[in-house]
Amino acid sequence: MRLTSYLIQRTMRLPPPQTRDVVVERDLRVPMPDGAVLLADRWAPRSGGTAVPTAVYRTPYGRRGLFGSALARPLAERGFQVLIQSVRGTFGSSGEFDPMRREREDGLATLDWLADQPWFGGTIVLTGLSYLGYVQWAVADRVPSQVKAMVPQVTDSALTLEFLRPDGLSLETPFAWGVQVAGQERRGAFLRQVRAASTVQRALRVLPLGQADVTAIGRRSDYIQDILAHDADAPRWAGIDHRARVADVTVPVSSIGGWYDIFLPGQLRDYQILHDAGRSARLTVGPWTHTSPGGIQAALAETLSYGLAYARGQEPPTRSPVRLYVMGAEEWRDFGAWPPPGYPPQRYYLQPNGALATEPAPESPPDRYRYDPADPTPAAGGVRMSGTAGRVDNARLEARSDVLTYTTPPLSQDTEIIGEVGAEIWFRSSLSYADVFVRLCDVDTRGRSFNVCDGLVSLSVAGQLGPVSVRMWPTAYRFRQGHRIRIQVSSGAFPRYARNTGTGEPRATATTLKVAEQEVYRDPGHPSAVILPVKAESMR
Repeated sequence: MRLTSYLIQRTMRLPPPQTRDVVVERDLRVPMPDGAVLLADRWAPRSGGTAVPTAVYRTPYGRRGLFGSALARPLAERGFQVLIQSVRGTFGSSGEFDPMRREREDGLATLDWLADQPWFGGTIVLTGLSYLGYVQWAVADRVPSQVKAMVPQVTDSALTLEFLRPDGLSLETPFAWGVQVAGQERRGAFLRQVRAASTVQRALRVLPLGQADVTAIGRRSDYIQDILAHDADAPRWAGIDHRARVADVTVPVSSIGGWYDIFLPGQLRDYQILHDAGRSARLTVGPWTHTSPGGIQAALAETLSYGLAYARGQEPPTRSPVRLYVMGAEEWRDFGAWPPPGYPPQRYYLQPNGALATEPAPESPPDRYRYDPADPTPAAGGVRMSGTAGRVDNARLEARSDVLTYTTPPLSQDTEIIGEVGAEIWFRSSLSYADVFVRLCDVDTRGRSFNVCDGLVSLSVAGQLGPVSVRMWPTAYRFRQGHRIRIQVSSGAFPRYARNTGTGEPRATATTLKVAEQEVYRDPGHPSAVILPVKAESMR
């Protein structure tokens, strides 16, 4: 165990521990009001463990092995005792695991139980990433007074709802997660998950999609059937949406996100709600994907500095409310707000012959491409949970005939963008149902094109020429002098987004694939453009 401690310290770049002598109490029974019993493990320093604050993790992924060691041990060695609990219906906890739907009631009951334990030290910090962060938001507006801070990482208060937008089903992530949790307690689960990526890719090509869960896990999954049948606005998801509670959160919150994280827009929304309500909150966004070790390291460090300070009745180290990693510049910067002032929107207009410029395009015919859902435009890097997430070379993607590109000349000076990114594309399809995908890229001096951010919108009136507003992922990026800014326009990023069949049939039962002929207009009457938040001096 000491070797594990040393390895975690080195990997996560943590300060030396106060002790490496940690004890673990297994399978503590936490009763719920309805009679269910949830199991938890308590990690604590062998000496003085009952006099220190408690960090709480609630997780559907189990309490043992590397998961417990990597999350609980570092905190137990450095000033906390740690309660790590398996949520309802997982890893020995009784009841049924109905993802996200019981976390408010169970979380509040767990905190009440914790405060009554003889070893309780008097204060609590909620921490954890992804689902472990979502369970914090589920209770955040009603936590007992013993809770002194929250450190949610790569998460938001309406987990998964961004994926299920009626105007853009980002299917890969919730489907892959459904496959993961369906098999995580079976023997050999780790090896199965290693092989699961190729299985998921194959399953997402199944028609109808309503059979994809059987292909992936050998049986029906209620959760997967739900994400296919119910979009974000459906009553089925009403109980998992905690956005309306965020403004009422009074405990200090330090939120940690990544520019390539799947939950970033919701995380920034939650921070803005807290800021606008005058709450004590701060935000850190790094160059991370959902599972980047750097993000996990930052969350542990923040729990130990920010969380532990509040738990001890102290003020955390002073810093600006917003700390952002500016990619391209490869540096951390502090700001007073999100989005920061001084970055007004600048339109870059699509031009003839694949050009991109800040002036509207001259009169010219539209650009055209053919989208075939039987050979869908593939996803390349970007906002995904898979190992191919993040920043990648887009050469193979941009070589496809179903991807249009528009590129500026080499920049005469550095051009920095920080904030919300969007596009307005004048578009028409030969079919009523079509998608518009827009991606922002940085082309370096060697001609390599790397993705910065992107977004997709699904249309049901695509046969009519009109402007399509595409909300892209927010970002902080500096395009270096001599680099070029590039925009891609296509009709998919499969399997990150479900392929558009072109028929309008329900996604779970659709079996027909229709080829679409797409047109992108960019003349004075149809000024297609990407809208970038450009630093004011870069625009002079």
